[in-house]
Amino acid sequence: MIFRLDKKHMLFPDPSLAEEDGLLAVGGDLQLKRLLNAYANGIFPWYSDDTPILWYAPHERFVLYPQEIKISKSMSKFLSKEEFAITFNEDFEQVIRNCARIERKDQDGTWIVDEMQSAYINLHKQGFAHSIEVWENETLVGGLYGVLVGRVFCGESMFSKVSNASKVALIYLCQQFDLELVDCQIHSEHLESMGAKLIDSKIFYNLLNNQEYTAHGLQKLFRHS
Repeated sequence: MIFRLDKKHMLFPDPSLAEEDGLLAVGGDLQLKRLLNAYANGIFPWYSDDTPILWYAPHERFVLYPQEIKISKSMSKFLSKEEFAITFNEDFEQVIRNCARIERKDQDGTWIVDEMQSAYINLHKQGFAHSIEVWENETLVGGLYGVLVGRVFCGESMFSKVSNASKVALIYLCQQFDLELVDCQIHSEHLESMGAKLIDSKIFYNLLNNQEYTAHGLQKLFRHS
């Protein structure tokens, strides 16, 4: 059953009521309170310029347990060369805009529309959305961004302008922060090759129920702080 949201009420229906493809609700807006409520309940927006706001809660969740990330021998050798500089929350706006612009196989346009960019930039300014940046010779060549709910990082998108840059960002996220889980939302072969897997959404929701938002929480989870 697909529910219609309005701009006055922030509550979402139970995620278990989503359609087979994960579509739960339509409408509403992307204001801060609604987005925080959505992520706390395992719900995320995913739509395009020619559709209303669509809210999803997949019945199977594609996730990555940080300790299970797979790093190939060739990737280990690459990492040892330290060709990239890696930062976090240094340039969130440039990361999300690159994620929106990057061309992707079998995808026309972008779901990271202007409205979405503005909403997540605001989330970042309030301390709830975070980015990892990968630099080569002081040029941003890769990165990722997402929303942090306690120790669960809800990944939204990543980009890479040079080989290995997005992989480096994900490995950094998994190794340098005290996270319980990275929510990858939707299956991809790329992330599966790095250790992500599908789990029953009930497992995911049970984990979320034990999490609480902390503004600027990624800094507090940094292992080397």
